[in-house]
Order: sequence, then C-alpha cells, then structure tokens
Amino acid sequence: MAQPRGRPTSGFLPRSPRHAHPRTRTSLGLLAAASALAVGGATLAVTGATPATPVSADSAAEVPVGSGSYTTTLPAGASGPSDLNGAPVAPKVTDDHTGPAPTNEWWSSLIFQRYPDNPHGENLFAHPLSYKPHEGGLDMGYPDSHQMVGDDLKYEYTAVSDLTLGAAGLDSPDTRTADSGDWTVTAQWEGGGAQLRVTIGQGLPFAYAETDGAGAEVTFSGTPEIWHEDGSTVGATVNGRHYALFSPSDSPWSVSGDTLTADTGDDGYYSVAVLPSPEDLDAFAPYAHSFVTGSVVEYDYDEAASTLTSTYQLETEAREGEETGTLTALYPHQWANATSDLTDLAYASPRGEMKVSEGASFTTELTTQGIMPSLPTVDAADHERLASLIDEVLAEEELFPEPGDTYWDGKAMGRLAQLIPIADSIGHTEARDELLSLVQERLEDWLTAGGTRQFHYNEEWGTMLGYPDSFGAATELNDHDFHYGYFVSAAAVVARYDRDWADEDAWGGMIRLLIQDVAGTEGDMFPRLRSFSPYAGHGWASGHAGFAAGNNQESSSEGMHFAAATAHFGALTGDEELRDLGVYLHTTQASTIARYWQNAGGDTFPEDYPEDVVGMVWGDGGDYRIWWDGGHEEHYGINYLPITAGSLYLGHDPEHAGVIYESLVDKLGGEPEIWRDIHWAHRALSDGEDALRMFEEQWQTYEPEAGGSKPHTYQWVSTLAELGTVDVSVTADTAHYAVFDKDGTSTYTAFNPGTGPLTVSFSDGTSLEVPAGETAVTTG
Repeated sequence: MAQPRGRPTSGFLPRSPRHAHPRTRTSLGLLAAASALAVGGATLAVTGATPATPVSADSAAEVPVGSGSYTTTLPAGASGPSDLNGAPVAPKVTDDHTGPAPTNEWWSSLIFQRYPDNPHGENLFAHPLSYKPHEGGLDMGYPDSHQMVGDDLKYEYTAVSDLTLGAAGLDSPDTRTADSGDWTVTAQWEGGGAQLRVTIGQGLPFAYAETDGAGAEVTFSGTPEIWHEDGSTVGATVNGRHYALFSPSDSPWSVSGDTLTADTGDDGYYSVAVLPSPEDLDAFAPYAHSFVTGSVVEYDYDEAASTLTSTYQLETEAREGEETGTLTALYPHQWANATSDLTDLAYASPRGEMKVSEGASFTTELTTQGIMPSLPTVDAADHERLASLIDEVLAEEELFPEPGDTYWDGKAMGRLAQLIPIADSIGHTEARDELLSLVQERLEDWLTAGGTRQFHYNEEWGTMLGYPDSFGAATELNDHDFHYGYFVSAAAVVARYDRDWADEDAWGGMIRLLIQDVAGTEGDMFPRLRSFSPYAGHGWASGHAGFAAGNNQESSSEGMHFAAATAHFGALTGDEELRDLGVYLHTTQASTIARYWQNAGGDTFPEDYPEDVVGMVWGDGGDYRIWWDGGHEEHYGINYLPITAGSLYLGHDPEHAGVIYESLVDKLGGEPEIWRDIHWAHRALSDGEDALRMFEEQWQTYEPEAGGSKPHTYQWVSTLAELGTVDVSVTADTAHYAVFDKDGTSTYTAFNPGTGPLTVSFSDGTSLEVPAGETAVTTG
C-alpha cells in the first residue's frame, strides 16, 4: 500500500541526535486541587475521573503552585502543538467527546492531525488487526506475516486492507475521536447523510460498528469466498484471511459482488471479527452482539509480597441477548504471566504469538524486584579518586548547556544529581552540598513561570509544555516521559536530602504536575497515562503517531527512568499511591523491554531477522535503526541510558545481558568505542570485573556520554565488581531493595525513604535494619 504521508514502512526518517554528545557529534488553594496526584489507595482504576479545572488564560497568565508556577499563555515566540507546516492544531474530536485529548497512543493520528491534507489519520496497529481511516469508513486487515525491509534492518507486519467497515452513502470530510479507554478508541465519520462510529482496540479481534440509521455496508478488497451464510452471520475469506460478519438477527446480510449490506435500522449496528480459521466461527458467534464500550486497567501493588497484580477489564454492552463477555488476544508479556487459563486460539503479531482469553477481563501477576535510588559505594573503590573525579565535574566550565532545553537541561540535572549520593557516601559533604545547590537552583528556575526557562499549561490539549523545548516535545507532544523523567529524578534526589523542598506547598506541587502530564490517572487537566500504553506494556514516543508504521518507542530506558523517578519521589514525599504508580510503570515495562527490544526468550523477532536487538519498536514491527545515523554502540545503548540504580532491570537475567553485550562486541569486532561508559555499566550487569577492567584501562582518556560522568561510572562498575550480578530469586517487603550474588555469596541492600527506622525482611530469611533516609548493606 502506498504511503504518501509520514514515515514509509520501509524507510528511515532522520532526526537530530537527541542522545549524541554535543562535543563529539555533531496560590496554595489551587495547589490542593491542581497538583495532587490522588490514585485512590493501593488499587488504581485508571479511568479518568476529575481533579480541578485549571485556571484559564483569561483569569491568570501565571498560576502559582506552592513556591513555583506555570503560565497559561504561550511564551513569546514559542509554538504549541502544530501540524507539519507549523500551523496550530486542535484536537480532532466530536462534539460529545469529554476530557483532555489523549496523545502518544497507538491511535493518536486520529486525534492529532499532523498532515494538513489528511483529516483522517494514518495506519492504526491494534494487534492483531490493523486499520486505516478514510472518507468512506475504516479499512480493516490482519497482517499475519512479515517482510524484511531496509537492508533487513527492519521487520514489519505491514498494514493490510482486507475489507472496509462503512455505512450506506457515507462520505465523511474527516475522522474524529468520539471516546477512548485505556487501550480502546471510538472513531466517528459523518457525511453523505450517514454516520458511522467504530470501536476498536489492542487485543480485540472484533471491530464494533454503529450506523445510526444508515444501513451497514462492508466492502471486501477482493471477491470474498463465502463459506458460511446464515442470515445475520456471514463467514468469508479474502486474501487468505478469515472473517465473520454479524448483524442484528432481524437484519440479514445481502451479498452483491464484493459488498455485503444489511438494513440495520435506526439503532443500527454490526460487528466484524477476524478468525484464526473458519472452524473457529462457533467460538466467536456468542460474543457478536456483546459490544466493547471501554477499557480500564486496575493494578494492586502488594509491597509485603513483592507482587504487582494487574487486571485488564473491558466494559461491554449487550446489543442483543444477554452475553457481556468477549474474546481478547493477549501479548506474550501478558499471557506468560496470566493467572487464568487461555483458549487454544492464537494470532500472529509483531510482538510474537498472541493467545486468546475468554471473558471481559483477565489478570496478570508480576514479581516486583525493587527500585533502588542509588547503589552503595564499596570499600574497595578508591574513595579519594572518586572525590577527585567529582571535583573535576564541579570544575567544568559548562555544567548546563545553552540554550538549556527540557531534554539537555534535564540530562545535565540528572548527571549532577546522580553524584550527590556518591559524594555523601564517601563523606565528601562539601561537594554533596554544592551539587545539591546546583540541581535545586536549576529546578527552581524551570519551575517558576516568566523566566528564560518555564512551563506552560496548554488547556486545549491538556498538557504541560516546557520552553525552550526540543525534539518536538511542545509542537508534537513527543517524549514527555523522556524529558520530564530527568526533572522528577533530580527532584527526588533533592527530596532525599531536603524533604521540605519537595512539599506540595514548596516545589513538589510543580513536580507532581509534570508527573501527571506524563502518567496522570484521574482528573480533567491531563489525559490518562499519556506516555504509557497499559496494554502494550510500554510507552509510545510520538504525540501524533503520524507514521505509516504506527507509533514508535526508541529509548525504552528513558521511559523506565521516569517510572523509577516517580516511585522514588512518591516514597520520599510519603505518597504511597504515587510510589505505587511508579512501581506499576517500572514493573510492567520491565516485563516487555527485554522481550520486545532484545528478543529475550527468542519468540518475538522473526526467525529470519538477523539482528539481536532493535533500536525502536514500531506499531508494525521492530527496527535496528534509530532517529539518527549512529554507530552500533548507539543502536544498543539507546535502550540503556541513563544509567541509574533504576537500571538494574537490565540485569535481571545476567546471562541474557551477557549475550547482548557479546553480540555488540561481535558486531564491532572489539570493545565499544562510543558511549563506552554506558556499555561498561551494562557489561557490569553480567560481568562487573570485566567492566571495571575496561574502566581502569581507559578512565583517564575516555569522554563520558552527555548524561554520564566518570565518578558515577566508576562507582557503578566498582560496586558491581564487588557485589556481583542481580539475583531476582530473592525478594523483599519494600519497594526499594536489590540482592546480588557473587560466587554463591549474597549481598542485600535496601533504601529507607521514611523518617523512622525500617526493618527489611528478605524472602530467604535475611533481615536488614535500615536507618531513616539511608541505604544499608549486609553480606552473608
């Protein structure tokens, strides 16, 4: 299928190097309502409820939030969400649409018109189905096989059109969003005297259409082989793929050539399902009239048991009869951790085989492995050298790059913040306090409206936009978790040493607004979980998803960085609900990243795909290439950085981490030359002594990656050389722990974010006393 707009499915769209090192490459009352992230106890229903309505631009240009503030007017010379020509763009929604506009979804091209000449949207990859909206309705297909493109650097399940869901006479000037759930969306077409609404979603083998008085019309892309015809139920095969069409029992289908029609009446509806085989019709028919109307994920984090339980619930309505169940296809990270039995039905997808669950909900259970804010410093490390290296960082002429946009300033703050607990651990209090002051002052600069750096709330789109921005964070609503994660992590480090600073009536209120922008869970200021896709189990980077290949996620590790930072900030501010949100995000993504970016288990990538990793996951597949013409080290490392103690998930399977490192070495024909510190840190997760060896041989001559530093890398590799690899077989009754194993000797560490002493109990019987605000370690 020709793709005149967006990124071709087999092409490559270059973008400036976000991660390349610049020197080597190229009022208090409002606060209570507007800044609190109330998740509602340990169980979260991500259903979009209602916090405060923001102050409009007419009533206040600057809105105080504790000690900070944001502006409701666009800064001079700045641009907000825009189309490809730079013209402002508004959410493309129906008159009855409610709530802030979701972005960064698999379906976002429906709501964000990036291309002036396309008022409908791009390919939508729901899995197992793909869709394409146009003036006559919605093309539907099942991409059940892949192809290799771009010199075999990308595998893709290209969107296909097997049939079109329509309504008699429909000719719509645009496609609009009427409603959405956590992984479902309802689109609307209106024109030519007809209206059509279709609800689709990830994992749904059904598409549900409402025709509002117009007759049902389904047109196949070729002459269908009709193998079942029984009034309101038709089974047909086209292009080798099998479909079932269901209309109301009193409105039978009529066949004329490639088109099927049904006189569905004033409250007309119909559904279409893709079948694994014609023999499966009887399994689908009972659910033909049970229409999905919404979707919600609920989770429960049991800290004492180290478990995260997530329930994926579909809201349904019986349009005929009483059946309210359905069939749902689960991704591998879901069915591998499902708590109930599955059917024998299955589909192909870019993430591997999808297995089918019967019923309106299913539940998964994951072990939570702990999220540490920093690693302990071992005695074996040269503390004097660490102090000297920290001093060298503080002596640098340019600690913050100019002009200081949300991404590069974020990385700079994160780089310095990582050194604060290291300086503290070796008694270098002067450096610790200087670093704290630097980070705190820069954060306060950003969190105060009216200066050269500030945040603006765009009410139309329901989003916080930082200026200066970069990489389309403002104009395309890209990468908010990537950028704002650095602000949250830096704020969490400040909160570790100055809890008053992070109070809601101080600077914590603004930080919470940034968290809500990325992963808000209720209220009318922000959409639900903007930068996290609950069903996919990871985030999507593009705000508009205006690509033929769907949406994409490049730096999965920066999404994890935001999750870890949210958990830490919540814990340090005494907000368990916010902490649990971070744990949910971190644990869920950890179950997908190794699988979908590194083919852990060997069941995701096609057998003929020659690469061991992908730099980007796309809606239609995976691509080794990234957004700039980087080296192999960058193709691998883009999904590692930034290295923090929240990165230990990359070593939950030390053997796999070692295989991936050796894969890079084999591809390079030697040890990494670019981003060496990132790869040494990753190597330490499988072999700390080897990582320390490389650092010791090159520490005086190498140049750190822009978000890294020599003292941080030295502390990381020396600690893991001493402690060994991550041991996930032992858990603890706290959110902040890690266990390591070296030659059969276990080391246990935990952080206490509270204000009183804490006793941490590990699952193997080990107990550890942790003072307030400190990290403790025991070996034995």
